[in-house]
Amino acid sequence: MYAIVETSGRQFRVEEGATITVDHVDAAEGAEITLDKVLLVGGDNGTKVGTPTLDGATVTATVARHFKGDKVITFKYKQRKRSRRRVGFRHSHTELTITGIKA
Repeated sequence: MYAIVETSGRQFRVEEGATITVDHVDAAEGAEITLDKVLLVGGDNGTKVGTPTLDGATVTATVARHFKGDKVITFKYKQRKRSRRRVGFRHSHTELTITGIKA
């Protein structure tokens, strides 16, 4: 059985036991969270498509870890003005392990 869920403005195809990386979620490591924006559920019994989401369908996941992504460097330069600006940024991510899909 698989499902398509929406979180952080993006859509993910998930199966039980899969690991996905999403934007930071405010939950402790090891905590169980519920993703309730389920757009589609498919499997051996057929496919159910929501308009836009399925009522009563949920996906449960466990927070595996929190981590930061690669550093993105922004450099602004204005010629003839001696103006330079260098800024670094690292985005926070959360790794989720899918534990169950309820259609």
